[in-house]
Amino acid sequence: QLQASGGGLVQAGGSLRLSCAFSGRTPSRLSIGWFRQAPGLEREFVAAISRSGGSTYYADSVKGRFFISRDNNRNTVYLQMDSLKPEDTAVYYCAAKYTISSHTPRTRDEYNYWGQGTLVTVSS
Repeated sequence: QLQASGGGLVQAGGSLRLSCAFSGRTPSRLSIGWFRQAPGLEREFVAAISRSGGSTYYADSVKGRFFISRDNNRNTVYLQMDSLKPEDTAVYYCAAKYTISSHTPRTRDEYNYWGQGTLVTVSS
């Protein structure tokens, strides 16, 4: 089970931190990703973190502005979003894949579990 939170309204240039709390599985077996979906557009990859937290991956559009991290002791993954732009406005979803593979998924189809989404609105 995944629970995303932390969305809200922020001005361009501001910051938000999203949280994804997960339960029901061994944290070290879960790869976690963040995706977003703007109105009228398909859900797109934002960031992902490996099971151990040692590897992170980002979409080109957010590199250098967004940072993903995890705390397996708290069963939580974070997405720190800085220098936000109006085009970052979307519903943000966290997703999880239970795996023993070293591969960290970066496409929607690879993830098994999805949270309910949290809305981020960036005003200009």
